[in-house]
Amino acid sequence: MAKKGLMLCIAAVMVLACHFSLSAQSKKASKEVELRWASIWVGADSKAVTVGQLVEEFNAANAGKIKVVIEPQPDYNAYEQKVRTSLAAGTAPADIFTIKLNPTTAEFYNSKLLMDFTKAFDSTWKATFDAGMVKQSTIGKQLKSLPFETAILPMWYNMDLLAKAGFTAPPKTIDELWTLCDKLKAQNIYPSSQMTGDTNAWTSMIWFSHFAVSLGGPDVWDKPFTDPVFVEAANLTKRMITDYSTPDAVGLGAGGSGGHFLAGRTAIFSNGPWYAGRADLAATPFFKNITIAGLPAAGKTTNYMISRMQANICAAASKDKAKEAATIEFLKFLTSPSNVKRMAEASGAMFAVKTDAKPANHLQTQFIQLANAVSVTAPDFEAAYGSEATLEFTQMLGGLALGKISANDFVKAVGQVIERD
Repeated sequence: MAKKGLMLCIAAVMVLACHFSLSAQSKKASKEVELRWASIWVGADSKAVTVGQLVEEFNAANAGKIKVVIEPQPDYNAYEQKVRTSLAAGTAPADIFTIKLNPTTAEFYNSKLLMDFTKAFDSTWKATFDAGMVKQSTIGKQLKSLPFETAILPMWYNMDLLAKAGFTAPPKTIDELWTLCDKLKAQNIYPSSQMTGDTNAWTSMIWFSHFAVSLGGPDVWDKPFTDPVFVEAANLTKRMITDYSTPDAVGLGAGGSGGHFLAGRTAIFSNGPWYAGRADLAATPFFKNITIAGLPAAGKTTNYMISRMQANICAAASKDKAKEAATIEFLKFLTSPSNVKRMAEASGAMFAVKTDAKPANHLQTQFIQLANAVSVTAPDFEAAYGSEATLEFTQMLGGLALGKISANDFVKAVGQVIERD
């Protein structure tokens, strides 16, 4: 009888142990997956509010299973440096992050740090993306970044200021541009926002790119950088900085360059469609009178536009299958046409995901019309050559503007870095 009781006790203990074991396994299996997202779409970025709402909605729908945590990256230049430093050191900056896909960042495809989306990118998901952008993002048969935010980089004309110079439309020829700039100066108006600071001399780099493509054609970046078209483009850019910009242009960053335009101090500004959704821009008295157009042709190439893939989404490679699955689930949610439509309509930004988004405002309408109207597109300097060459471009541009080096010296110095890369 005692033996039978002992056996019953042992059986009970085994059942209890089994119960706790199964409970522990169940608890382990249902553990919430946390995904850190180093996001640049925060703060003053025109996509910030919508992106924040989307993450909240995703987390609510996946409570207890997946939680996305945004790690704000409001300083674009510092973020790009963080990405390059992290990847060069052999660590991903976060579970999810973005890169500007160019020759420098494309090198990261050779590492084991980035998740390869190729298998997960099934026909249904793939069909929602622009095929050309997917092709550009596929390197060595690997899709280690998803094309997402795209852009054309035209000129923004404050027509209220142009009217003071007697212009009712943007200049159509390079001679008209010089005439406009001289007349604006005569009215004590700075013609353009230029800059030589930050890591890419952003607005002036766009001007240089326009001049180079018009002078040398859409394949201009295939030429040796010492080609005469780059020397001429450098001289034209120097002219814009020294003769037709604000006194603080040398060393100025993107915030200062954009700030001059927002304050109504400059008449011509260069930037992408994401800028159209800024609240501070909408609050300006000239917002309704901004015209988006190209830069007049400086060479034989006309009806052209500078374009780029502005942000590709990456994810850190993981051996944790649950984390990998959670990452794919979130990225499918984020890049779904309905959610991209919300971002596009709220911000004015352009995307590689196909949607039926309606223009957010009259500026986005102009961006779309301009993108559809141009017959020639080409990447900008940064997109063509990568970050190291762009940093050298920026450092040399200040010396060029100050007259410390010639245009020939400028292209020679930058060209040497391009050749090394």
